[in-house]
Amino acid sequence: MRAQLVQKWRPSLALVLAGGLAGTLVLSLIGLVALRYLGPEIGFRNAAFLLAAMILLATSFLGWLLVRLLLSPIRALNAYAAQTRSQPRQAVDPPEQSGTAELHMMAQNVVDMAEHLRNREMTIRSFTDHVSHEIKTPVSAIRAAAELIEDGGALPLEDQKLLAQIEGAAHQIEEQLTALREVARAREMAHHGSSTLAPLRTWLGEGFADLDLSFLGIELSLPIGESGLRVILTHLLNNAREQGAQRVVIDAELQGADLALNITDDGQGISPGNAAQIFDPFFTTKRSQGGTGMGLTILRNMLSVHGGEIALQPSESGACFVIRFPGTFSR
Repeated sequence: MRAQLVQKWRPSLALVLAGGLAGTLVLSLIGLVALRYLGPEIGFRNAAFLLAAMILLATSFLGWLLVRLLLSPIRALNAYAAQTRSQPRQAVDPPEQSGTAELHMMAQNVVDMAEHLRNREMTIRSFTDHVSHEIKTPVSAIRAAAELIEDGGALPLEDQKLLAQIEGAAHQIEEQLTALREVARAREMAHHGSSTLAPLRTWLGEGFADLDLSFLGIELSLPIGESGLRVILTHLLNNAREQGAQRVVIDAELQGADLALNITDDGQGISPGNAAQIFDPFFTTKRSQGGTGMGLTILRNMLSVHGGEIALQPSESGACFVIRFPGTFSR
């Protein structure tokens, strides 16, 4: 259902600003004229107090008008956007106040955009669930048939090889379906809060005892919850381990208004030919080892929920992944 803001007449922003400036100018002129003619009649001190009270009341009215038409609608729209971002799957009531005609149009566009993005995410999730369900049934039938054939008795060597290929293909399809569902969930997965590297040093050191881990910027706060940071670092450290790395440097730093998390290893690295494709869904160089090629895609989707991005930086040796949260200190 399309969310709509209440339709009613709204002044234009130009009218509001021009009215505010004109009101200020008129008050100043009235004050000068009134003081000129009231002063001799009731005394200049009494006239000054009277004019001050009138100007205060008129200014308060203008201030209330600007707050109602500008400040309150902007705050309401900001709250709506923040709530929509924190609860992407839930419908959020549109802001009741939209102020001037221009602010009303902007608010309606923001509401429409939020609803469009919500519908798109629901479509992607529904499509993923549908595809997984439809493919899972024939895959289960293939597995059952393979088990029946295998239980039927001794098979020639060539038939055994063919049966192994069938079972391997069925297992690979199941792995791809699992990865596809994880990608869809990663688009919705939110790890709210912030975290630092400090409490993760011991946990990562125990889980990756074979790697020489170095940490820098451990007290710098990252705009993602600790659970999300664990998922990211675990995946990247597993990748480094599989590439033969022995040492990994995890460095959080502030780059202007951006927060950056650099993960650098001394492993075999990623060839230039593969570097441009590593974030593509289903791209992997470890297909024969059960790789699905969805790990970095899942990380990228999860980071996008938190306003982050991940990229592979050129490195003389090993691999260097940079996770960046743009504009963190300018919001």
